[in-house]
Amino acid sequence: MNALPERAVTLNQGATEVMLALGLEDQMAGTAYLDDEIAEKWRSAYESVPVLADEYPSHEKLLATSPDFIYASYSSAFERKVAGTQGDLDSMKVSSYLSPFGCADEGRRPAPSFEAIWDEVDSIAAAFDVSDRAAELKEEQQKTLGSVSEAGKGLDVLWYDSGTKTPTVGAGDGAPQLVLDSIGATNIFAEKNGGWADGNWEYVLDADPDVIVLIDAGWDSADDKRAYLKKDPVLSQLRAVKNDAFVTVPFSESTAGIRLVDGVQSTADQIASLSLDE
Repeated sequence: MNALPERAVTLNQGATEVMLALGLEDQMAGTAYLDDEIAEKWRSAYESVPVLADEYPSHEKLLATSPDFIYASYSSAFERKVAGTQGDLDSMKVSSYLSPFGCADEGRRPAPSFEAIWDEVDSIAAAFDVSDRAAELKEEQQKTLGSVSEAGKGLDVLWYDSGTKTPTVGAGDGAPQLVLDSIGATNIFAEKNGGWADGNWEYVLDADPDVIVLIDAGWDSADDKRAYLKKDPVLSQLRAVKNDAFVTVPFSESTAGIRLVDGVQSTADQIASLSLDE
C-alpha cells in the first residue's frame, strides 16, 4: 500500500479549501493563489500552512517544499513553469490531482452539480484516508440545501460576474445557475450556454431584474461593480439599482467547489433581507 501524503501543496483556493474542510492542514507543506478571502471557519487552519506565493509560485520554489502530493483547481497549475505536467510529477514520484472542473479539455469536464462537487471531495478524502470526514461534510451540506428557503421565488436575477462594456454573467449551465435554482430564482441569462457568458446591457435593461448578484473577487470587486451601476445614467434606472437590491457573493462561493452550498445559503439569506419595491 502506498504511503499517505504528508507534504501536500495546494494551488488555487478551491483546492486549498477542500483540504481545510477535510481537516488536512497538518498534511500541507504549502499553498498558493487565493481569489478572495478564505472562509472564516477555516481561516485559523489556513494560517498554519505556509503561503508560497500570492499567485502561482515558481517551479523551483514549489519543488523546494519537497511535495508528495500536488492538488490544483485549474489546469494552468500544471504548466511546466509552475508544478510541471502531471506526467513530469509522476516520473518524480509526486502524486497529483486536478479538479475535474478545471480539466483543460472542456469535453471531459463534468456538468456542474453538487454530486460532482462531492465526488471531488471524496477523491481527495480517499487519497488521505479520511473518507469518513467527506461523508460528514456531504451530509451537512445536504442538510443545508434541504433547509434553504426559496427566497428567490418569483424574482428575476442578474448574476453579474465582471466587466463593464460587456458584462460577464452567470449563464444557464454552471454554478451560478445551481445557486439560483436552489433558491427558486430565475436567471435572466439562463438561455446562455456554459457557466458564464458575455451578456449585454440592452438585454439587462429589457429584463429589468428584481435583484443583481455582484461577485466579489480580487480582480473585480463587488463595490466597483455597484459603483459602476449607480453612476451610469442608464443602468442606474434599473429597478434593482434604484432599490439597492444587491446581493454580494464571494467568487469562491460562485464556482463548482466546496463553498457553493455556502453561496446558496448566503444568497437566500441576503435576498430574504431585501426590501423590494414594485
